[in-house]
Amino acid sequence: MDEIEQSIENGKEFVKNRITRLRLQANISEYQMSLELGQNRSYIQSISSGRAMPSMAGFFNICDYFNITPAEFFDPEIQEPMLLNEVYNSLKSLSDKDLELIRIIAQRLDNRQ
Repeated sequence: MDEIEQSIENGKEFVKNRITRLRLQANISEYQMSLELGQNRSYIQSISSGRAMPSMAGFFNICDYFNITPAEFFDPEIQEPMLLNEVYNSLKSLSDKDLELIRIIAQRLDNRQ
């Protein structure tokens, strides 16, 4: 397998694993997610098993379903993109003073690692 083929296979593996992880984090079955996306009942199962890949439109629908951006989907450092979005949305209404406190807390927690 050449480098391009390996890169494609790695990408497919990442996509199927990411969808599975997001689905499990949301506690949603493959069947339920498939139906809620307006697809046949085995749609997500076929992606999770590696038998199929979503189209671009399907991929964007999956991102919308999880309320994440494509960039968040493909960022392997973001382990909990849905939770991160919830936190971000909660922060939008805070005052500057409260945001500064949150920043300090986040830095302190990050330094503990």
